[in-house]
Amino acid sequence: NRLVIKKYVGFFTDKFTESMYVLANEPSVALYRLQEHVRRSLPELAQHKSDMQSWEEQSQGAIYTVEYACSAIKNMTDSSVYFKSIDSLLKHAIAMKDQLNAAQGRSTVAPQAKNPPASS
Repeated sequence: NRLVIKKYVGFFTDKFTESMYVLANEPSVALYRLQEHVRRSLPELAQHKSDMQSWEEQSQGAIYTVEYACSAIKNMTDSSVYFKSIDSLLKHAIAMKDQLNAAQGRSTVAPQAKNPPASS
């Protein structure tokens, strides 16, 4: 009698274990677990996505700033030719002004020497 009960209990526990295994691995249970996982992890993933988009915008702004600065420096370097030309023209203009001043000084000194002031 005990042997028969032990046999039925063993059979029952084996079938119960098998049923629990089948239920635990049922596709609908798997989908439920997947849904729970998504429900728990989605807000965090959405926050990470938002953070990444914000960092991308900041990076794009920094890249634009650096490219603009590089372009400005290149333009300044390229303009050195024009500054050298301006420097040369200014030196030439100063030399011509000095020549004009010297010529005017000679022309104003010469008439005064010809017409001395009247003595009293």
